[in-house]
Amino acid sequence: GSRGPLPPLLLVWALAACAARASEITFELPDNAKQCFYEEIAQGTKCTLEFQVITGGHYDVDCRLEGPDGAVLYKEMKKQYDSFTFTASRNGTYKFCFSNEFSTFTHKTVYFDFQVGEDPPLFPSENRVTALTQMESACVSIHEALKSVIDYQTHFRLREAQGRSRAEDLNTRVAYWSIGEAIILLVVSIGQVFLLKSFFSDKRTTTTRVGS
Repeated sequence: GSRGPLPPLLLVWALAACAARASEITFELPDNAKQCFYEEIAQGTKCTLEFQVITGGHYDVDCRLEGPDGAVLYKEMKKQYDSFTFTASRNGTYKFCFSNEFSTFTHKTVYFDFQVGEDPPLFPSENRVTALTQMESACVSIHEALKSVIDYQTHFRLREAQGRSRAEDLNTRVAYWSIGEAIILLVVSIGQVFLLKSFFSDKRTTTTRVGS
């Protein structure tokens, strides 16, 4: 199952703007379970779905994205992580699902980032014909750099959580293996003691019979 001192297994950050929406969610996906999410999207909107399995099993999950008419836009089986970009062909509700139905006992922790539309300009006049002022250009550069920093921080956190989960799984396996070895050594030692005791006891009995 999922381990590690993760925050509550439902973390939602909603970043809303007039022309762009983005949702980042980390959630727990039980074994033999399927979780679906829905988003209302306008025709012609560019969208990006990115996901990654953080903990559980072989760190893989099934992912499926469907349009309003039920057409399958994206489908991958047992993927650890992936990214898919598409442009909405019609207005309606788009559905994307994550499935762990192929797993019989392993829980998964899944992160996804679903971006709808593009970020609006930092300044209302950014798309004007005339050039931006030096101050406006500097602000735009800083804004883009900060967005990159946020993306890098998110991916580093995911890698850290995944690495911590792997380390804890390995530590648990090593602990169980050590306990198993200790039990085997104890059983073998006790067996040797009883075997030697039985051997000397039989030898003593034989010697007594010969002497008599």
